[in-house]
Amino acid sequence: MTDTTERAGGLTDLPARFPQLHAPQYWAWGRFDARFSTALPPDELVTNIHLVGFTAGRVVLCRDGRDHWFLPGGTRESGESVESCLVRELREEAGARLLGAPVWLGAHRCVTDLAEPYRPWQPHPEKAWLWGWAEVAVDSAPTNPDDGEQVVEVRAVEPAEAQRLLVRSHEPWWGELIGLAVELRARAAAG
Repeated sequence: MTDTTERAGGLTDLPARFPQLHAPQYWAWGRFDARFSTALPPDELVTNIHLVGFTAGRVVLCRDGRDHWFLPGGTRESGESVESCLVRELREEAGARLLGAPVWLGAHRCVTDLAEPYRPWQPHPEKAWLWGWAEVAVDSAPTNPDDGEQVVEVRAVEPAEAQRLLVRSHEPWWGELIGLAVELRARAAAG
């Protein structure tokens, strides 16, 4: 895998243009120090995969019973490939399928001070959350497995609305992540 800067034709000003995304973060829920980079991590560190899915130029979002909006994706199972995880999570949470290969935006490299990994097979104390974008089709209902988030709504919205909804439920960097995906998708279409 190559990093976003290479694929985007030398965009070297991403940290200045998306400062909240690139700033050091602390994710209290997992006691993670996290840092976004366009340099992709080794496969063995990737524990979570999330996608900015585009359908007709709109961004696919999921909403759970707590009224939190989120991007489809989730935790990789033991022995599961990145691609298989993405396909499974898209179906489970959004009722969606890939229409082409995902383009990886980058990853959050995370380090925790917790004594145990979230799941026994995961790397510890360091892991990575992989972020990408792809064209998708929403063609069924979410499967909502018992051990996953219970999705009550899937909606395709304009990118600005996706940013607004995500920032309502999450930190401001989620909006910048959508902005980065939109820009890189437009560059790929023009290139």
